[in-house]
Amino acid sequence: MKRETLYSIMHALLTTVAHVEYHGTENLPPSGPVLVVTNHMSRMDTMYLFINPARKDLTALVADKYLKYPIFSDILKIGGVVWLDRDTADFSAFRKAIEVIRSGVAMGIAPEGTRSTNGQLQVGKPGAVLLGSKTGVPIVPVGIAGTEDYFKRVLTLRRPQVTLRFGPVFHLPAIDRSRRDEQMQEFTDEIMCRIGVLLPPKYWGVYQNHPRLLELIRQQGQVK
Repeated sequence: MKRETLYSIMHALLTTVAHVEYHGTENLPPSGPVLVVTNHMSRMDTMYLFINPARKDLTALVADKYLKYPIFSDILKIGGVVWLDRDTADFSAFRKAIEVIRSGVAMGIAPEGTRSTNGQLQVGKPGAVLLGSKTGVPIVPVGIAGTEDYFKRVLTLRRPQVTLRFGPVFHLPAIDRSRRDEQMQEFTDEIMCRIGVLLPPKYWGVYQNHPRLLELIRQQGQVK
């Protein structure tokens, strides 16, 4: 099956199963390499990112444990995902991801490294920072709300309300080796807080009182 055909099928199916809204998609560059960073609460997050209306070439770094799920893994393979072994320092996957990004594709990654079990932001990990600093490409944050109870609602014949908000593009500077550890943490927090500001407060989790998130909220209020 071609990716274009899969996109059409998935779009029709997923927008029927759930009420879906996309906001701020104008922030996603229409072409060229870009890193898309997002929160992660459900395996459906990748599916709804996949059918976004702005970039039909968007793919993602995905945990290789999903290779065990036949239909789901087949969809992801057609979508051109890069498989990642989250139990090890999978440098080969990151090298592949860098190669894919530099080819001009939109690459998605969940900085938390795994799905949140409570529907709130968890502590971010440095993978997204490494990809962003190594490639120097634009970074677009996305806040996904409404997927935390997706399957529970679907199985009880209720349509979930899924909302994806795309934030403004930003860039990460090259990492200063003399301050590597400090900057890795600083840049990871920057990414997570830029995701957080796109989400309702109930999702903020460990970042709810983070100074950078509060600063971004104030700036957002000034813009309004």
